[in-house]
Amino acid sequence: MDEMVLKAQKFVNSVYGGRVGMQVEENGRTAWPLMYALTRALQWELGIAPLSDAFGTTTLSTLQSKHPKINASTAPSADFIRLIQAALYAKGYDGGGIDGKYSDRVASSVSKLKANMGVDTVYPGSDLVPKVFKGLLNMDAYVTVDGGSDSIREIQQWLNGRYVHRRNFYIIPCDGHYSRDVAKSTMYAVQYEIGMSDDVANGNFGPGTRAGLKNHTLSISSKGTWVLLFSASMVFNQRSGVGFDGTFTASLADSVRDFQKFVKLPVTGLGDFQTWASLLVSYGDQDRRGAACDGVTKVTPARAETLKAAGIEYVGRYLYNPDPTPSGDLKHKEIQPGELKTIADHGLRCFPIFQTFADSASYFNAGQGVADARLAVTQASKHGFKRGARIFFAVDYDTMDGEVTSNVIPYFRAIAHEITNLDDPYRVGVYGTRNVCARVATAGYTGASFVSDMSSGYSGNLGYPMPTNWAYDQIVTRTIGSGDGAIEIDHNIASGRDTGENSFDPIPSGTHLDTDLPAEAHGALLTEIRQTMQNLDPPIGETSANTKWSTKQSLDLVLHNDALITGMARTLKIRKSLIQVPVFWETRHYDTSLDYLGDLGVRVYHSGVQTVPPVADAFIKRDASTGPGQIFAVTAINARNQAITDGILGGSTRDPSSDDDVWTIWQKLNGEPEFNIRQVPYVHRYHAVKYGAPRPSLTTTPEELFDLLKYYQGDTANAETEAAKRLKVYGTFERYNAISRGDSL
Repeated sequence: MDEMVLKAQKFVNSVYGGRVGMQVEENGRTAWPLMYALTRALQWELGIAPLSDAFGTTTLSTLQSKHPKINASTAPSADFIRLIQAALYAKGYDGGGIDGKYSDRVASSVSKLKANMGVDTVYPGSDLVPKVFKGLLNMDAYVTVDGGSDSIREIQQWLNGRYVHRRNFYIIPCDGHYSRDVAKSTMYAVQYEIGMSDDVANGNFGPGTRAGLKNHTLSISSKGTWVLLFSASMVFNQRSGVGFDGTFTASLADSVRDFQKFVKLPVTGLGDFQTWASLLVSYGDQDRRGAACDGVTKVTPARAETLKAAGIEYVGRYLYNPDPTPSGDLKHKEIQPGELKTIADHGLRCFPIFQTFADSASYFNAGQGVADARLAVTQASKHGFKRGARIFFAVDYDTMDGEVTSNVIPYFRAIAHEITNLDDPYRVGVYGTRNVCARVATAGYTGASFVSDMSSGYSGNLGYPMPTNWAYDQIVTRTIGSGDGAIEIDHNIASGRDTGENSFDPIPSGTHLDTDLPAEAHGALLTEIRQTMQNLDPPIGETSANTKWSTKQSLDLVLHNDALITGMARTLKIRKSLIQVPVFWETRHYDTSLDYLGDLGVRVYHSGVQTVPPVADAFIKRDASTGPGQIFAVTAINARNQAITDGILGGSTRDPSSDDDVWTIWQKLNGEPEFNIRQVPYVHRYHAVKYGAPRPSLTTTPEELFDLLKYYQGDTANAETEAAKRLKVYGTFERYNAISRGDSL
């Protein structure tokens, strides 16, 4: 808390609170409410009505008319000077005590403020002038803050000093950070140097600005203001080693080449129009023809020919359309049957985009991230995308930086975690503004960015450099082709960081992938599972002696992990019943004596620490079946190694003969239920390879299912008898799963 800021708050509340219709919190901390109150107080003193939080053109012009220079001899009133003193304290300068006097201390602070702003040569002395007053009543800093760059601050001060006399140029922060206001002011500066009048210059990258820049190509030995503006733009775009001295040196030309390579421009080393455009506005030169596109229109053979002729190599298409009855332009937003084959057959590659709505901050949270990760994996698998494809999750709105922190980062953290839970079937990318893409990548949740640079006015684009991991740069919407081949696309520049996919897994004809089981079916499934268990020989009731889990508890565990199981089944293209049955059966039969002692024995073996009472030597072993699926660590290691060899699981193989590897995996099997459940389908695949049987699939026969369930039971005398029981339970699960996925029984 700052005592003088507290006094400023008390002053504005006591003198102006009733006059301006607001009270600020008296906490000794500078914030926007205090600046708004001070702005309203100034407007009240100037006789402006109605009052506003904004220091706009009316406030500025009225102040200019009534008080063009404020100093000790022109002070309007004591309260007016107190207002200035309060503002100085709020800004971090000495206000001279809120005594209503434009003292030497106040004059010194105003001089220091102008020097920090870089306008002390334009407005010499200690007079407070309107544009400086405007800069005083906001939250901009005029010293480096939060790790700001001295180089950027020097440029900010230069811009202020050179252009503050222009009507629509207002003092920008000198905090060492590139921002929206700095970007906008740089565009004004370019327009002023082109020769635009105050009535024409508007800060937009319009036809006049583009034409003017084409007349100002820079090269080695160029000097002057244009080089300063170009160098400033290079610094703002985080190009290292760039000086600010007004000379286009060989070193600057090298930096320009690096930038041109980075954003995929012709590498000339010149400050040419395309380079100017990419430095000044997010979409750059929209006449460029990139190698990528995205869109909501189905790619037919005729349209694929159009894309190919236009130099397109990569096509972004949507995995999902949340509209249950799409029509019009969005009718074919989701990838259509046979479309990916058309894309591949024409030598194109497809990168998948996932979006439901994703158009406001309220959409983004951790829970939504989990749901979207699961749905995206489901849809990617449904359409045939192979393991390792990168899915670009969309953040399709003008995201404020605070919303990235509070909403978007937790959303992507949840996506990354859930994708990991599903054994990383796909990689994660992000579609969004530059700031969104950069921050999510910096947090470690994405490996490539699809940048929505076409929305140049978005807060997350204006004032932010291109993310270092950009893969696609969306710059313009255009229609190409004619007749049946006409297609509207968002044209994108491709960096080569992501190359999409051109080979897709086929979906067996007449089959459907499993879906989540609706909650309303859970009760009926429990009833039938209980009946199935009761009909076994011998019957199995709701509970049994020496078992930990009841039938309901075992089924609840399966249903609690339904999304996980469904995702695994869809990714591996097997029936989810084949995962559900071992988890349900083994959990239901967990023996509170034998299985419990087996778990303790493994812990004693690897830790060397005996329990009290001690575990019998017969139970002390390096490995034992454990967890919901009752899986041995050695079996899990072999199964995962097989999956890695087959290319359906990432990571490194482990050594089943290594105690360290066995202990590491056993602890995960025992302590992480989701990890344990994820190993079940890999164990089935491993057993199929081990015993020379067909790998499980969507078309696995009843005989093959029986064998897989028998192999899961192990090399025991009753393996076939137990498999027959499990097959009956499988039939009950499968009836409900078939109905859920839309198959006829």
